[in-house]
Amino acid sequence: MWPWEHLAVGYVAVSILFRWHGRRVGALDAVAVGVGAAFPDLVDKPLAWAFDVLPSGTSVAHSVFVAVPLAVAVWFVAARRDRRSVGAAFAVSYLLHLPSDALYGPLTDGGFSIRAFLWPFVVGSGEGSGGFAGTVAHYFLAYLQFLGTPEAVEYLVFELFLLGTATVLWVADGAPPLDAVQRFVRRRTE
Repeated sequence: MWPWEHLAVGYVAVSILFRWHGRRVGALDAVAVGVGAAFPDLVDKPLAWAFDVLPSGTSVAHSVFVAVPLAVAVWFVAARRDRRSVGAAFAVSYLLHLPSDALYGPLTDGGFSIRAFLWPFVVGSGEGSGGFAGTVAHYFLAYLQFLGTPEAVEYLVFELFLLGTATVLWVADGAPPLDAVQRFVRRRTE
């Protein structure tokens, strides 16, 4: 799944969860959504594709055996610092990264596998042999090829719905953290 898709999934879920509890996503919450949604890829992909430390770009940080305890730990640390919403935003968006990746295969190439999420008990194959830039280019070109197929229509409808929903919720929440930046600039220029 692409980073903007992970961000959209995380933001939609967190915004709906927060609304359920009678609040909107704030600036720090939105940053936590972005970090949580991207966290597994920020860890696994560079360590596998650039540094050849991990066996695949979906291993350690994508593992349910790492993700669940880490998400809970982040929430507890945030709660102790009276930032429960920030911890929840990180945990929810991080934990949704895994099923989002699992469901991405059926949307794009018809494949479905949970094997990548069972590290260290199941080790994925090394797909990063072309270095970081080469591997990203390989996946992006495959993505562009997919977009040229008839099967891509359903995917693009889903994509537009997901990104549109995230955008509508983000604007309804006051465009965090952009709103905080605008307030800061306004105070400095007055």
